[in-house]
Amino acid sequence: MNQQHQDERTRIRKAMDRLLSGQATASNGSLTVVALAAEADVHRMALMKRHADLKNEFYERVRNETPQTPEPERRLRETVTRLKKTIANKNDEIERLRQQVTRLALAGAVLTQQRDAATKPSTAPNNVVPLRPPTP
Repeated sequence: MNQQHQDERTRIRKAMDRLLSGQATASNGSLTVVALAAEADVHRMALMKRHADLKNEFYERVRNETPQTPEPERRLRETVTRLKKTIANKNDEIERLRQQVTRLALAGAVLTQQRDAATKPSTAPNNVVPLRPPTP
């Protein structure tokens, strides 16, 4: 590892300490990678790519040392909660529509049967045999 990388790592670690202690000097103080990069005066992509271990360490420290949930994690949790509600609502709607289709199909069958019964004259079958012969 060259001196520039070592210097970046040192600045990132110091920036972590400042952010976690609430004493940000060069960023808005939020517990995000963007704020960490700004605080350490390191390009965000350098932090994400070259120093991914420090990024992971930062999020681990945020989880362990603060009662606050990291901003990206909080947003993801909110999105997951919202999507779960949406899925539940869609599933309820699908179930209601399935029941409605079933009721409409049954109603259509009843109406068709009633129409057919009204248009065809009722005839007694020819194979009915009386049990008692008619009395003369």
